Amino acid sequence: MHYLCNVLEGFWYRWNRALIRARGLAMGQEFKAKGINIALGPMMNIGRIAQGGRNFEGFGADPFLVGEAAYETILGLQAGGVQATAKHFINKLTNRNTCVPSRRPMSTDRTQHEIYAYPFMRSVMAGVSSVMCSYNLINDTYACNNNKTMNDILKREFGFQGFVMSDWSATMNTFSAVQGLDMTMPGDIFVGSGDSYFGDNLAAYVKNHTISMARLDDMATRIVAAWYYLHQDQDYPNTTVNSWDINDPINQKVNAQSDHASVVREVATAGIVLLKNMGALPLKKPKSLVLVGSDAAPPQSGPNEYLDQGGDPTGVLAMGWGSGTDRFSYLISPYEAIQARAKVDQTIFSWDFDNWDLGQAASAALDQEVAIVFVNSDSGEQYITVDGNEGDRKNLTAWNNGDRLILAVAAQNKNTIVVTNSVGPLILEPWVEHPNVTAIVWANLGGNEAGNAIADVLYGDWNPSGRLPYTIAKNTDDYPAQLTLGGSGTEILPIDYTEGLYIDYRWFDARNIAPRYEFGFGLSYTTFEYSNLAITPITSADVPEKDLIDNWAAGGASPIAEGSTTALWLHIPAFQVTFDVTNTGSHFGREIPQLYCASSGIGKGAPFDFERIHRHRAPSRSDASGVDHGLTSRLVDLGCCAPRMDQAERDNQVLCRRKQQGL
Repeated sequence: MHYLCNVLEGFWYRWNRALIRARGLAMGQEFKAKGINIALGPMMNIGRIAQGGRNFEGFGADPFLVGEAAYETILGLQAGGVQATAKHFINKLTNRNTCVPSRRPMSTDRTQHEIYAYPFMRSVMAGVSSVMCSYNLINDTYACNNNKTMNDILKREFGFQGFVMSDWSATMNTFSAVQGLDMTMPGDIFVGSGDSYFGDNLAAYVKNHTISMARLDDMATRIVAAWYYLHQDQDYPNTTVNSWDINDPINQKVNAQSDHASVVREVATAGIVLLKNMGALPLKKPKSLVLVGSDAAPPQSGPNEYLDQGGDPTGVLAMGWGSGTDRFSYLISPYEAIQARAKVDQTIFSWDFDNWDLGQAASAALDQEVAIVFVNSDSGEQYITVDGNEGDRKNLTAWNNGDRLILAVAAQNKNTIVVTNSVGPLILEPWVEHPNVTAIVWANLGGNEAGNAIADVLYGDWNPSGRLPYTIAKNTDDYPAQLTLGGSGTEILPIDYTEGLYIDYRWFDARNIAPRYEFGFGLSYTTFEYSNLAITPITSADVPEKDLIDNWAAGGASPIAEGSTTALWLHIPAFQVTFDVTNTGSHFGREIPQLYCASSGIGKGAPFDFERIHRHRAPSRSDASGVDHGLTSRLVDLGCCAPRMDQAERDNQVLCRRKQQGL
């Protein structure tokens, strides 16, 4: 388990179920090969705060997208033999000690279920072995001591049969066992403290009947059942990893990488989002090319410059920082990958990795056929502070003088391409409409194969198919929720969830705020046309729960019982939505059709399905075929629901894409 498990964070850009599951499977295989029983992921907290430091570990700012990515990741991980952990349950959205106050009227039960709990419900439906409760408070009660969220929502309503573990030192007292906690981690109250809220304290509470023996049996059963569920009792490998000592020879005993480098490269490449292209891409054997910016370079002291990647990288940013990271076994920078291609093309190739000497950067770009500027933005976990960023980002601007670097190069070169490696949204307004900025490539965090992935897209070996999992705003204040700063020690910062359901794009739609790039956006080197939309109800007389479905359709409530939310009848397709997608351009391409359903209370629409398809364009014909989606009966207000098939949400999206492609 040397590199795949924690690179490619933020692979939510892929919007590709097959690749998400393939990545999960490869991770699971590596975990098992190293004898690790439980993987502490996936992370599925919603990207409510654009500056949230750990957003890059998750899947985006929409509950459906996050839920589907979590579902596929868990299926992959556990198919590989390791127990998956859905985290952090629940409302863990930034690095600060946070409380969701009980007196906030917009922090409703509906918001909790539809936005923040939904990905965990999908995780339970995937058969996840464990769930990790978080550090924060929920309605003034700590998450790992919260009866409502753990016992009622997770175990009763979702029907979760696995075990709940605490985040590290998030257990508050022994009574957490009564409230739904099954395992305290790392065991002691604080790392190395030598005492525990469980252990002897739990035994004493059981002996004096404060906590029942039945509850203790339930805790043990849940933990052991997960072990049997993944067949870890049968010939499971011995542990060959010591995460506390990277120099321990045992870490080199088993090489778990297999042939996963190809998976890493494909996932990284498929996730790159093309935001702007005025005909500059793909590159066609340019006569001269210059790379500008430290983010194009190999890190000066190797790929692992800092413990837990906790520092300002001197080269390409391919991973955020914190406990959810890993050490690179190798790292391909854009400089290495593009130089190799330039050699083949006999392109005159040069570079300038100094972000601060703007005059030098401008001179390097002068008279070059193509100038590619690389910028980045990093974040991570709170226990490491980088340049004043305590995990969460202080702002949404490019690091290391990035905006000024782009402007300096664009002032001298009429074909300036910008490549960003970022943990999340950036404000691009200082340069996005500059006439000499001819293309913007959103490369996110590409892991070991970051440079190869970027080169694959720049040169057209891969037609970009990534889509944004969040909105890129024109101004930071346009986002519905802002980062709350301050607080220290045991102080609890109250966080107002006043936006309710209106997170990310829902807020922009409801308030009619024009974004720079909308949720789900992404260009291609070809064009697609959508046609023949058809919506057909699906009826079946063979469903045993037809009376429950009819009651639900009539506005009745579902039964209050164990597993009531994950009951299969609630997730049986109720409508079939079909349409044709035609490649009308000149390149082979991959499209991500996105099905949105506009409903009362959530703006113009929310995604209810997506799929990746491959389409060729032959010399004499267009390649078209149908796409089939299903809408489930859980849409309580289908009567006022208007499904529509979009490549993104906004009505002017086709015009916007054609304008940005120079068509």
